[in-house]
Amino acid sequence: MSDSPITETIDTFTASDGYPLRLRHWRPVTSPRGTVVCLHGIQSHAGWYTRSCSELANAGFEVRFLDRRGSGMNETERGHAVHAERLINDVSQFLTSIQCNNGPIFLTGISWGARLAAVVAKRRPDLLAGLTLLGPGIYGRVGPRWYQRMALRAAMAIGKTHHRVKIPLADPALFTNDLEWQEFIRTDAATLREITTSLVTAGIALERESQAAAEQICIPTLVMLAGTDRIIDNPQTQKWFKRLGTSETTLIEYPTAAHTLEFERECPFIADWQKWLATQVKHTDQK
Repeated sequence: MSDSPITETIDTFTASDGYPLRLRHWRPVTSPRGTVVCLHGIQSHAGWYTRSCSELANAGFEVRFLDRRGSGMNETERGHAVHAERLINDVSQFLTSIQCNNGPIFLTGISWGARLAAVVAKRRPDLLAGLTLLGPGIYGRVGPRWYQRMALRAAMAIGKTHHRVKIPLADPALFTNDLEWQEFIRTDAATLREITTSLVTAGIALERESQAAAEQICIPTLVMLAGTDRIIDNPQTQKWFKRLGTSETTLIEYPTAAHTLEFERECPFIADWQKWLATQVKHTDQK
């Protein structure tokens, strides 16, 4: 965490079904240039990303990082979501609640969270000034095979919505080559290890909709890829990027980086992210 006098708090947003969603909230010292709302991956949580969020706040952006229901600080129904629409509603309702607070709003999706972010951007572009996707899990190299998907559908059909399955990302080396960060992932009590069949099927639904959504995403979009990513299918993601329905697109690939850019010690992704956000704020001010 930076020594600059930014303010970080733990806040709560109550979803329409009464679920209390916890989030980390960074406020800059001066009046915010804009607001960045972040969504994490399937295993991670907001606590993985304190470095980038504090640096964005130091650059003048307010940052609100939601822990997905059942993840991170949200202990109720751990690893569960009833369906994809519930997750989409959580994000859309939160974005609606902060409209007109502190400048233009930019949505960021990281890994699995990029599926959710892309779908929200497609459905509710009126709420957003831009979209950032970091190592987006829209096309993955790790996930349930066809026969496992059939078994999931069968389980859901007979009401086994809370049957638990292990997330197939047990090896921390999939996320980072840094040994200290690997140990952090291995020992982090808040990292999710298992999820319910209901959340798995929600993820599959988000995967399908986000893959088909490219042409309907019409807001400025930044995609950042890790060149040695073992979780994300980068070539397929690049094809998806070319289909985006906006001319305001930026793609940056960091050739030697592993999946979680946050854990890269030399990667300039935060500076690149800040620069892109500043450019979008300037464009918004000129409209």
